[in-house]
Amino acid sequence: MKISSSAVSLNVDDVEASAGFLTRHFGFTEQLAAAGFASLARDDAGMNVVFLRRGLPTLPADQRDDHAGGLILAFVVDDLEGELARLRGEGVAITMPLTEEEWGERAFQVRDPNGVIVQLVDWNGSGAQTATPGDGAADSDAAGDDTAGDDTQ
Repeated sequence: MKISSSAVSLNVDDVEASAGFLTRHFGFTEQLAAAGFASLARDDAGMNVVFLRRGLPTLPADQRDDHAGGLILAFVVDDLEGELARLRGEGVAITMPLTEEEWGERAFQVRDPNGVIVQLVDWNGSGAQTATPGDGAADSDAAGDDTAGDDTQ
């Protein structure tokens, strides 16, 4: 299989509100749109974000009324503090303050008008000097000790 592009599709009540939020505050552009549908892109995002109106009859019946709840739309950025200041200056409510995890992830969150969580992330925290996501090093410490917590050895 060869994947030629990627997208995340999110069911929301107000497609225009979510699409407007990502275009206004995150630099996405609308690539395609129709009643109950919008596909947004950025050259540097690596995927499109698609918003579908809940209840859209073209969706399978078991998905039609689902909402994008529980999903986090995360974007890794170079200047996390700068983005935080920019969004505050634009009047966007910060719904999760800037936090740092022990594995080096730093992040904050906002919500779009439909409640979709958008998280901006960097990997510059104090735990990041030995591992970054996807390089395999983050798993090497845990994988190296097969006897941890094993009473049989």
